[in-house]
Amino acid sequence: MNEMSLSPQGGDELLSISGVERIFGGERRLFGGRNPAVHAVQGLTLNVRKGETLGVVGESGCGKSTLARLVVGLDLPTSGRITFDGEDLAELARKDRNALASKVQYVFQDPVASLNPRKTIRTILEAPLKHLTSLDAKGREKRLVELLQAVNLAPEFLERYPHEFSGGQAQRIGIARALAAGPELIVLDEPVSALDVSVQAQVLNLLDALKEQFGLTYIFISHDLSVVESVSDRVAVMYFGRMAELGPAKEIFRRPLHPYTELLMRSAPAPGRHELMSEDASAELPDPYNPPAGCAFAARCSRRSDKCLKVRPAPDEAEGMGAAHFAACHHPLTQA
Repeated sequence: MNEMSLSPQGGDELLSISGVERIFGGERRLFGGRNPAVHAVQGLTLNVRKGETLGVVGESGCGKSTLARLVVGLDLPTSGRITFDGEDLAELARKDRNALASKVQYVFQDPVASLNPRKTIRTILEAPLKHLTSLDAKGREKRLVELLQAVNLAPEFLERYPHEFSGGQAQRIGIARALAAGPELIVLDEPVSALDVSVQAQVLNLLDALKEQFGLTYIFISHDLSVVESVSDRVAVMYFGRMAELGPAKEIFRRPLHPYTELLMRSAPAPGRHELMSEDASAELPDPYNPPAGCAFAARCSRRSDKCLKVRPAPDEAEGMGAAHFAACHHPLTQA
């Protein structure tokens, strides 16, 4: 198999991530040698098709948020290439950041902290309309009302400040701001993790309705597996900056291929589950300054062999239930 095997089956490709790496540090020192380098994202290849919701899951530090920043142009890859609808995203970010912002937007984890406390909601929502669209004052006013209506907020909220809103209302405002310039892709980085459970459901239902209404594509990043399962068409499981498993959400949650994916699922609380799978406190985590030669999960895996310690598995090493379900594992769970 080749990299194209990791492309979604059916639909038009909107975003393509090919062999992307992001390394922090590693600069040359004045008197010789280099500073330590953290490999946040390593050799990541992933494609997103128009109209889908791609869930991205993994433990803290696996590279989820770094991936989000790369996709929206807040950071640039150390190597590799990201294209959006055929255009090189890094070149687009360097030449015309406004053009990129009108195509891709970001919804932040902390809804209140993402809004400027000194500015009214009108000013916050009008800023992208002024910089990213050609609307005149009358057109912007009409668009502001439409945005609030889309997220089920009253027009009089425009004159209020962020501290006057609950977390759920603030996140609706953040979503409205992301919608302002009419983007095609929205990256949602833990968008409901800071909200109460009942409010989470409201925001998730809103996101689903907006996706249909505006023809959006989502990358939904979360550590909450139950949320990811409910909203995603496909799921990408990341570990140590790499792709561990990729496939349709139903297949991954029904029959995971990678031992790490199984560990994540069996460690998450769920209704009717009385026993949780946990690791020994001494479980060895990989050193981000010195990535292992083989599989990064090998030290924590009961199925490891000498090959796992020496040879890094390819992203499509193991093929699963369907042509679009893959895992980077020498000994996948479907094999005896």
